[in-house]
Formats: sequence, C-alpha cells, structure tokens
Amino acid sequence: MFKKILVPLDGSQIAERILDQVENLARIHDAEVILIRVAFSHALTNEKLAEREEQAVADAKAYLTGVEERVKSSGIKVSSLTPCGHAAEKIVEHARISNCDLIVMSTHGRSGLGQFVLGSVAIKVLHVATVPVLLYRISE
Repeated sequence: MFKKILVPLDGSQIAERILDQVENLARIHDAEVILIRVAFSHALTNEKLAEREEQAVADAKAYLTGVEERVKSSGIKVSSLTPCGHAAEKIVEHARISNCDLIVMSTHGRSGLGQFVLGSVAIKVLHVATVPVLLYRISE
C-alpha cells in the first residue's frame, strides 16, 4: 500500500492531467499526496541569481497553492513543496526526505533526438529513485 505519493508538476496543463489518476490512487490507498514544483533559475551573476531564485520559488508556491486547493476539494490530504535546484535531483531527494513510497509523474513520451536534446526529468528520476516510479504518458 502507498501512504505518501509524490507528484512532480512543471506548471503545464499537460503535467496536471495526471492529477485525476493520482486522486484515484490516493483514494484507493488512503494516501497523502505531496505536490512538488522545483524552481530553477539562470543568471549571469550570483547577485542576480539570488533574486531570480527567490522569484522562481514564489512563482512555484503561487502555482502549487491553486493546484493544492483543487486536490484538497476532492477530499484528498495534500501538501506541497517548492525547492530550488535541478528537478530530477530535488524530486528524488524530497521523495526520500518525505518518506514517500511512490512517485507519480507524467511524461511527454519524447524519444530519440528530442529526448537527448531536451533531456527527460522523468527518465532521470526513474534511473535514480529508490522508490517505485509510476509514469503516465500524456499525449499533447
């Protein structure tokens, strides 16, 4: 049985389409859902980096507040995290820290050169996570 389900979101409507499946899993297992949006920013100087990271985290929190309310309205216990850093690393780290026993992610299903060039957070998480990872391929 799953008691804590970590759900990484990137802010896109495509990624959010996984929430119906997550809510069903949470109901079946009476599990808590933990939403995570990893904030990441680029800047040329350290001075600007701190400001941009602060803004990225604030934007991530604002986004997750809305998503959290929607999930909560369906009767699911939900919380959220907004760490700053590289997505795959932070997802795996917070799955461990939060004692999650499942990570549920959407994937765009890119393959070949598209996956190589863009990278895939889902694939990186799949390779390093120490808990089961459930990937849903979402078509655009």
